[in-house]
Amino acid sequence: MAKQSGLGDQMYIAGVDLGADINSISSLSTPRATLPATGITMSGEARMFGLRDATGEFIAFFNDSAGGAHPTLKTLPTTDVHLMYVRGSTQGSEAFCLVGKEVDYAPTRGDDGALTFSVNVSSSAFGADWATLMTNGKRTDTTATNGTSVDFTTAANPASAAFGFQAYLQVFSFTGTSATIKLQESSDNAVGDPFADVTGGAFTTVTGVTAERIQSSSATLSVERYLRVVTSGTFSNLVFAVAVIRNDSLRAL
Repeated sequence: MAKQSGLGDQMYIAGVDLGADINSISSLSTPRATLPATGITMSGEARMFGLRDATGEFIAFFNDSAGGAHPTLKTLPTTDVHLMYVRGSTQGSEAFCLVGKEVDYAPTRGDDGALTFSVNVSSSAFGADWATLMTNGKRTDTTATNGTSVDFTTAANPASAAFGFQAYLQVFSFTGTSATIKLQESSDNAVGDPFADVTGGAFTTVTGVTAERIQSSSATLSVERYLRVVTSGTFSNLVFAVAVIRNDSLRAL
């Protein structure tokens, strides 16, 4: 890939598209704790990796309209918040996905009259993933649909990767009874190997606006080269985004 700017980025939080209300991204951090492991025979510090962590920090404008930043962020919910920052808005874009606690919503009013809010989301249990966006920004399905596939080939893993996956879903709008959103895989984009369901790759049945993170139950599950997102169910409008990471090495959690 060529060098890129940050123009056209997106921010989704808990099934709400807040991109137009975000002034700037302060930090998308994925630190790892270290544990001392220095023996008496060593002349320098030795360390092992400990728990991983992640934070998302950004500046939001004040927008108190329905679906705006203020009603979405001001409540500081005690439950986990799902954050998805997307570098671009096309299928295959990089997406920073984090599930955590919103721990701050701090206003600043400048002497120039600007009113902005500093927001911090700290990960809870899972750290964060730089995943691949499986949809063109927000995808709209009006009936059962087989999405376009994404080629997950990398130099290190040209075929399948045997370290499982994590997947993230944000549903922005839903009209209908229920919808199933799931991942399917193929080794050759269905040239000779038909797409089949990824083991553990189905999200909880959708009945409204929601967000969810799933991961393979096995950290050594083989995931094939091509992945796509398919929908089924009884609905007339389903607006959603999905991001997936096919692990190239053993995941931390």
